[in-house]
Amino acid sequence: MDDRLIVALDVPNAIAGLELAKKLGDAVGFYKIGLGMLTGGGLALANELKQDHGKRIFLDMKLFDIGATVEAAVRGLAQFDLDFLTVHGDPHVVRAAKEGAAGSNLKILGVTILTSLERADLDAGMIREGDLHEITVERAARAFEAGADGIICSPREAAAIRALPDSGLIVTPGVRPAGADLGDQKRVETPASAIRAGADHIVVGRPVWKAEDPRKAARDILAEMAAIPG
Repeated sequence: MDDRLIVALDVPNAIAGLELAKKLGDAVGFYKIGLGMLTGGGLALANELKQDHGKRIFLDMKLFDIGATVEAAVRGLAQFDLDFLTVHGDPHVVRAAKEGAAGSNLKILGVTILTSLERADLDAGMIREGDLHEITVERAARAFEAGADGIICSPREAAAIRALPDSGLIVTPGVRPAGADLGDQKRVETPASAIRAGADHIVVGRPVWKAEDPRKAARDILAEMAAIPG
Protein backbone atom coordinates (compact mmCIF):
# COMPACT_ATOMS: atom_id res chain seq x y z
CA MET A 1 0.00 0.00 0.00
CA ASP A 2 1.17 3.50 -0.87
CA ASP A 3 0.58 5.51 2.29
CA ARG A 4 1.12 8.78 0.47
CA LEU A 5 -2.63 8.68 -0.21
CA ILE A 6 -4.79 9.47 2.81
CA VAL A 7 -8.51 8.98 2.22
CA ALA A 8 -10.74 11.32 4.19
CA LEU A 9 -13.65 9.43 5.73
CA ASP A 10 -15.94 12.45 5.58
CA VAL A 11 -19.06 10.31 5.87
CA PRO A 12 -21.87 10.65 8.45
CA ASN A 13 -20.84 8.04 11.02
CA ALA A 14 -18.54 5.18 11.96
CA ILE A 15 -20.76 2.55 10.32
CA ALA A 16 -20.55 4.30 6.94
CA GLY A 17 -16.82 4.84 7.47
CA LEU A 18 -16.18 1.17 8.15
CA GLU A 19 -18.25 0.16 5.12
CA LEU A 20 -16.19 2.46 2.92
CA ALA A 21 -12.93 1.14 4.35
CA LYS A 22 -14.07 -2.40 3.57
CA LYS A 23 -14.84 -1.40 -0.04
CA LEU A 24 -11.37 0.10 -0.39
CA GLY A 25 -9.73 -2.95 1.17
CA ASP A 26 -5.98 -3.21 0.72
CA ALA A 27 -5.92 -0.37 -1.82
CA VAL A 28 -5.78 2.20 0.99
CA GLY A 29 -3.74 2.02 4.19
CA PHE A 30 -4.18 5.53 5.62
CA TYR A 31 -7.41 7.27 6.65
CA LYS A 32 -8.36 10.71 7.92
CA ILE A 33 -11.12 11.07 10.50
CA GLY A 34 -12.25 14.61 11.19
CA LEU A 35 -14.55 16.69 13.34
CA GLY A 36 -17.57 15.90 11.18
CA MET A 37 -17.52 12.30 12.41
CA LEU A 38 -16.52 13.00 15.99
CA THR A 39 -20.10 12.67 17.30
CA GLY A 40 -20.75 9.75 14.96
CA GLY A 41 -18.28 7.37 16.56
CA GLY A 42 -15.14 8.76 14.98
CA LEU A 43 -12.76 7.84 17.78
CA ALA A 44 -14.16 4.33 17.98
CA LEU A 45 -13.72 3.94 14.22
CA ALA A 46 -10.16 5.25 14.43
CA ASN A 47 -9.32 2.68 17.07
CA GLU A 48 -10.98 -0.18 15.15
CA LEU A 49 -9.24 0.65 11.88
CA LYS A 50 -5.91 0.95 13.66
CA GLN A 51 -6.06 -2.03 16.00
CA ASP A 52 -8.16 -4.52 14.03
CA HIS A 53 -7.32 -3.65 10.44
CA GLY A 54 -3.76 -2.35 10.67
CA LYS A 55 -4.54 1.00 9.08
CA ARG A 56 -2.75 4.27 9.78
CA ILE A 57 -4.95 7.04 11.18
CA PHE A 58 -4.87 10.80 10.78
CA LEU A 59 -7.12 12.46 13.38
CA ASP A 60 -8.03 15.87 12.00
CA MET A 61 -9.20 17.78 15.08
CA LYS A 62 -7.54 21.18 14.41
CA LEU A 63 -7.25 21.80 18.14
CA PHE A 64 -7.01 25.39 19.34
CA ASP A 65 -7.16 26.56 22.97
CA ILE A 66 -4.94 27.70 25.80
CA GLY A 67 -1.78 25.66 26.18
CA ALA A 68 -2.83 23.63 29.22
CA THR A 69 -6.07 22.54 27.58
CA VAL A 70 -4.38 21.57 24.30
CA GLU A 71 -1.72 19.62 26.18
CA ALA A 72 -4.34 17.70 28.16
CA ALA A 73 -6.43 16.95 25.07
CA VAL A 74 -3.43 15.67 23.12
CA ARG A 75 -2.24 13.56 26.03
CA GLY A 76 -5.65 11.88 26.08
CA LEU A 77 -5.66 11.28 22.33
CA ALA A 78 -2.09 9.98 22.32
CA GLN A 79 -3.16 6.91 24.28
CA PHE A 80 -5.00 5.60 21.19
CA ASP A 81 -1.73 4.97 19.30
CA LEU A 82 -2.81 7.03 16.28
CA ASP A 83 -0.43 8.47 13.68
CA PHE A 84 -1.20 12.12 12.87
CA LEU A 85 -3.11 14.81 14.78
CA THR A 86 -3.79 18.36 13.60
CA VAL A 87 -3.68 21.47 15.75
CA HIS A 88 -3.68 25.12 14.73
CA GLY A 89 -0.19 26.15 13.69
CA ASP A 90 0.11 28.93 16.28
CA PRO A 91 3.40 28.37 18.13
CA HIS A 92 1.87 28.20 21.62
CA VAL A 93 -0.60 25.54 20.43
CA VAL A 94 2.09 23.49 18.71
CA ARG A 95 4.37 23.57 21.75
CA ALA A 96 1.55 22.46 24.05
CA ALA A 97 0.54 19.67 21.66
CA LYS A 98 4.10 18.37 21.52
CA GLU A 99 4.18 18.26 25.31
CA GLY A 100 0.95 16.28 25.32
CA ALA A 101 2.27 13.84 22.69
CA ALA A 102 5.57 13.25 24.51
CA GLY A 103 6.41 9.58 24.86
CA SER A 104 4.11 8.52 22.02
CA ASN A 105 4.52 8.09 18.27
CA LEU A 106 1.79 10.64 17.51
CA LYS A 107 2.92 13.22 14.94
CA ILE A 108 1.70 16.78 15.47
CA LEU A 109 0.75 18.65 12.30
CA GLY A 110 0.20 22.40 12.36
CA VAL A 111 -2.57 23.89 10.21
CA THR A 112 -1.40 26.91 8.22
CA ILE A 113 -4.28 28.44 6.21
CA LEU A 114 -7.29 26.27 5.36
CA THR A 115 -7.41 25.26 1.70
CA SER A 116 -11.01 26.49 1.49
CA LEU A 117 -9.90 30.10 2.17
CA GLU A 118 -8.79 32.93 -0.09
CA ARG A 119 -7.49 36.42 0.66
CA ALA A 120 -11.05 37.77 0.96
CA ASP A 121 -11.78 35.21 3.67
CA LEU A 122 -8.70 36.31 5.62
CA ASP A 123 -9.85 39.93 5.32
CA ALA A 124 -13.27 38.98 6.72
CA GLY A 125 -11.54 37.26 9.64
CA MET A 126 -9.35 40.33 10.30
CA ILE A 127 -6.16 38.38 9.56
CA ARG A 128 -3.28 40.69 8.69
CA GLU A 129 -2.81 42.06 5.23
CA GLY A 130 -0.38 40.41 2.87
CA ASP A 131 -0.06 37.73 0.23
CA LEU A 132 -1.84 34.53 1.25
CA HIS A 133 1.00 32.38 -0.06
CA GLU A 134 3.60 34.27 1.98
CA ILE A 135 1.48 34.16 5.14
CA THR A 136 1.02 30.40 4.74
CA VAL A 137 4.75 29.79 4.33
CA GLU A 138 5.54 32.01 7.34
CA ARG A 139 3.00 30.17 9.51
CA ALA A 140 4.57 26.89 8.44
CA ALA A 141 8.04 28.15 9.37
CA ARG A 142 6.84 29.25 12.81
CA ALA A 143 5.07 25.94 13.40
CA PHE A 144 8.25 24.03 12.57
CA GLU A 145 10.26 26.30 14.86
CA ALA A 146 7.79 25.49 17.65
CA GLY A 147 8.42 21.76 17.16
CA ALA A 148 5.70 20.62 14.74
CA ASP A 149 6.44 17.30 13.05
CA GLY A 150 4.66 18.53 9.94
CA ILE A 151 2.20 21.01 8.55
CA ILE A 152 -1.03 21.11 6.58
CA CYS A 153 -1.03 23.36 3.53
CA SER A 154 -2.44 23.59 0.04
CA PRO A 155 -0.38 21.98 -2.74
CA ARG A 156 0.31 25.48 -4.05
CA GLU A 157 2.46 26.29 -1.03
CA ALA A 158 4.16 22.89 -0.74
CA ALA A 159 7.26 23.69 -2.79
CA ALA A 160 8.03 26.89 -0.87
CA ILE A 161 7.52 25.13 2.46
CA ARG A 162 9.69 22.19 1.38
CA ALA A 163 12.45 24.73 0.69
CA LEU A 164 12.40 26.00 4.30
CA PRO A 165 15.62 25.22 6.22
CA ASP A 166 13.82 23.11 8.84
CA SER A 167 10.81 21.65 7.05
CA GLY A 168 9.19 18.37 8.07
CA LEU A 169 6.18 16.42 6.90
CA ILE A 170 3.95 18.18 4.38
CA VAL A 171 0.35 16.97 4.12
CA THR A 172 -1.84 18.55 1.46
CA PRO A 173 -5.63 18.54 1.33
CA GLY A 174 -7.20 20.46 -1.54
CA VAL A 175 -6.23 17.68 -3.95
CA ARG A 176 -8.57 16.72 -6.77
CA PRO A 177 -8.00 14.44 -9.76
CA ALA A 178 -8.30 16.27 -13.08
CA GLY A 179 -11.95 16.95 -13.88
CA ALA A 180 -13.25 16.31 -10.35
CA ASP A 181 -15.73 18.62 -8.65
CA LEU A 182 -13.84 21.17 -6.52
CA GLY A 183 -16.54 21.26 -3.82
CA ASP A 184 -15.63 23.81 -1.13
CA GLN A 185 -11.92 23.79 -1.97
CA LYS A 186 -10.36 26.86 -3.62
CA ARG A 187 -6.57 26.33 -3.72
CA VAL A 188 -6.58 23.00 -5.55
CA GLU A 189 -4.08 20.87 -7.48
CA THR A 190 -3.96 17.33 -8.87
CA PRO A 191 -2.36 14.41 -6.97
CA ALA A 192 0.65 14.36 -9.29
CA SER A 193 1.30 18.10 -8.98
CA ALA A 194 1.03 17.94 -5.18
CA ILE A 195 3.63 15.18 -4.97
CA ARG A 196 5.91 16.95 -7.43
CA ALA A 197 5.69 20.09 -5.28
CA GLY A 198 7.05 18.20 -2.28
CA ALA A 199 4.02 16.82 -0.44
CA ASP A 200 4.64 13.67 1.61
CA HIS A 201 0.94 12.82 1.77
CA ILE A 202 -2.16 13.98 -0.07
CA VAL A 203 -5.66 13.93 1.41
CA VAL A 204 -8.56 13.04 -0.89
CA GLY A 205 -12.16 12.61 0.22
CA ARG A 206 -15.16 13.11 -2.05
CA PRO A 207 -13.49 12.05 -5.33
CA VAL A 208 -13.01 8.64 -3.68
CA TRP A 209 -16.06 8.07 -1.49
CA LYS A 210 -18.55 9.63 -3.93
CA ALA A 211 -17.21 7.61 -6.86
CA GLU A 212 -19.29 4.80 -8.31
CA ASP A 213 -16.32 2.52 -7.64
CA PRO A 214 -14.34 3.96 -4.69
CA ARG A 215 -11.63 1.30 -4.91
CA LYS A 216 -10.98 2.10 -8.58
CA ALA A 217 -10.96 5.83 -7.82
CA ALA A 218 -8.32 5.28 -5.14
CA ARG A 219 -6.24 3.04 -7.41
CA ASP A 220 -6.37 5.65 -10.20
CA ILE A 221 -4.97 8.27 -7.80
CA LEU A 222 -2.26 5.87 -6.66
CA ALA A 223 -1.35 5.09 -10.27
CA GLU A 224 -1.05 8.80 -11.04
CA MET A 225 1.36 9.26 -8.12
CA ALA A 226 3.32 6.11 -8.96
CA ALA A 227 4.01 7.44 -12.44
CA ILE A 228 6.00 10.36 -11.01
CA PRO A 229 9.77 9.71 -11.27
CA GLY A 230 11.35 9.19 -7.85
